[in-house]
Amino acid sequence: MKKLNFLFYLILVLVTACGEKPMPSEEKLERQSYVSTVSQLERDYFVFLPRGYDDDKQKVWPVMLFLHGNGDRGNGKDELDYVLKNGPLYEAWIQKKDIPFIIIAPQLHMFGFDQKGIDYIDNRSPAEIPRRQADGVPPRPPRFGAPQALQRQASVSDMSEMAPLLPMGWDKLEADLLAMLDAVHENYRTNPEHTVLTGLSYGGFGTWYLASRHPDRFGAIAPVVGWGHPDLMAPIAESRLPLWAFAGGRDGAVNIQHFYAGLQKLEDLGHPDVRFTVYEEYGHDAWVRVYASDDLYRWLLDPATVP
Repeated sequence: MKKLNFLFYLILVLVTACGEKPMPSEEKLERQSYVSTVSQLERDYFVFLPRGYDDDKQKVWPVMLFLHGNGDRGNGKDELDYVLKNGPLYEAWIQKKDIPFIIIAPQLHMFGFDQKGIDYIDNRSPAEIPRRQADGVPPRPPRFGAPQALQRQASVSDMSEMAPLLPMGWDKLEADLLAMLDAVHENYRTNPEHTVLTGLSYGGFGTWYLASRHPDRFGAIAPVVGWGHPDLMAPIAESRLPLWAFAGGRDGAVNIQHFYAGLQKLEDLGHPDVRFTVYEEYGHDAWVRVYASDDLYRWLLDPATVP
């Protein structure tokens, strides 16, 4: 017994001497409740806490507000888990990708879209919602596929007859989204100067809108597969808000033809760095490529992007 105790002590001394660091604390996914100014009903939103959040009580973390796409709408309660299907929250929580941001992920109200005969809403099932596994990660769902030809399409230069926003989108939740940001900054260890905004599809349109309305609230934005209307660009250009937009070259839902007018407007207004990436081989789910890679997160964490 004495030999075993001595052996244990020796191993402990050797491990300590080698300076091995303890494992960082695990990620957490919390729900926070709020009363929506739109419906006057209580709803929830997700707050993801990154790996290591619990270790250093003095450390502050950057914040990412993520706006999902049209198919993940819901009641903000038992349907909130649909928000886990796509985007940075899917990568961080389901695929266990180390994304060192506190992620705020709300759910867009249904606003009657479940009465419009939209297949991907009417026929969705809780069985589609990915689950975090104790060990390992689940396989990724198959890509959408892109029947469109792999070819460049002519840009639309005049968008004066096009509405700047999609119907019943994230603009309706403007007050709620700002209140969520305020609550997270108050209740978690955040860096308010390093708050970024990103969204996909409907959330990409919402990203352009919220950035146009409140460019001072964000250090950078990344709208994904959602174009920005030229009418929204003046405040973004004036504030020189760092931005990186993404599109799928074969996107049949949000056509790449409509991305260029807004981006050109930014340049015309003097924005110094309009960053735009097109994944030519992808369709509407180009967001998978965007959020699964490291490029966007590195850019958002670069002091040259957000000082």
